[in-house]
Amino acid sequence: MIQHAYVGLGSNLGDRAGYLLLAVRGMFEAGLEVIRLSGIYETQPVGNINQPPFLNMVAELRGTTLPTSEQTMARLLRIEYALGRTREVTMGPRTIDLDLLIFRDELRSTTFLTVPHPRLHLRRFVLVPLNELVPNLEHPTLKIPIADLLKNVDDPSTVRRWSAG
Repeated sequence: MIQHAYVGLGSNLGDRAGYLLLAVRGMFEAGLEVIRLSGIYETQPVGNINQPPFLNMVAELRGTTLPTSEQTMARLLRIEYALGRTREVTMGPRTIDLDLLIFRDELRSTTFLTVPHPRLHLRRFVLVPLNELVPNLEHPTLKIPIADLLKNVDDPSTVRRWSAG
């Protein structure tokens, strides 16, 4: 049984690491209790590949203190907006991207929100940091551990641990 929520963070414009830090701070300020963070990974863009590389990470939120999934997603969208996120190009460059990957054991598919995230199991840049935090966590619908999803993902993109400097 999944007790917590997991948020994917990504940035490929401006001070990428700074935007990740500001997004984590924004989650705290929005009343979301961040209890663990993965390392930061530099990743190749997926889809629209004619853009700068991303920095990605995953935040674990304490499930017992969370508002509803819709309220959590609304707070994440407000953080994106505050950090200058625009949606002019699908899969385009962005200052910050916050995706609600998994929300407890909840399964939801509405026009506003789908959890678990519908492409979570297809994206190496999400699976690598998620695996760092919870390798044995089972995907809520696929019932496969994150470590096994990562081992079998059909995504050839490069994901490597990032270090400032």
